[in-house]
Amino acid sequence: MIKMPVMTQNLLKPVPETDAFATPEDIVARLEELKIAFEHYHHDPVFTVEEGLHLHDIIPGGHCKNLFLKDKKGQRWLISAIESTVIDLKSLPEKIGCARVSFGSPDRLWESLKVKPGSVTPFALINDTTQHVNVVLDKALFEYEQVNFHPLINDQSIALAPDDLKTYIKACGHEFQSVDFT
Repeated sequence: MIKMPVMTQNLLKPVPETDAFATPEDIVARLEELKIAFEHYHHDPVFTVEEGLHLHDIIPGGHCKNLFLKDKKGQRWLISAIESTVIDLKSLPEKIGCARVSFGSPDRLWESLKVKPGSVTPFALINDTTQHVNVVLDKALFEYEQVNFHPLINDQSIALAPDDLKTYIKACGHEFQSVDFT
């Protein structure tokens, strides 16, 4: 049986630290609590950007990719970008102010955000109650009326306005930096 996290009364504070983790239903509930407008879509599972290209015909807005990285100093990073954005891992440390980066292992991803590879998303920040993950948003996200992310699993997508994504991230207790990857 999965324990459900306790939602806080003050929506600008993260969910209290527990051994439980959120579900897609918890993401929907959190968005509703924050009075964030969104569209919720169900679709076949997609594990890569290429596998999700057919969703462009079904789901409007900016389709996104997410990278979970670890730097040489052990810091963890979540980068959310428009799917066509090229992110050069060699030049990334200079752009975001970190040590040399590599992809985080599936175990570290689960430990940090409680999601599996193929389901990395900024919505998983609800599970990072200790705020150990550093968040970076692609400036190109803000060129779209809405952007799309998986709500913890890759057979669903949630579309919301980029400014509402910022509200959600802050409600999870995280700050973020916005970076121009062009």
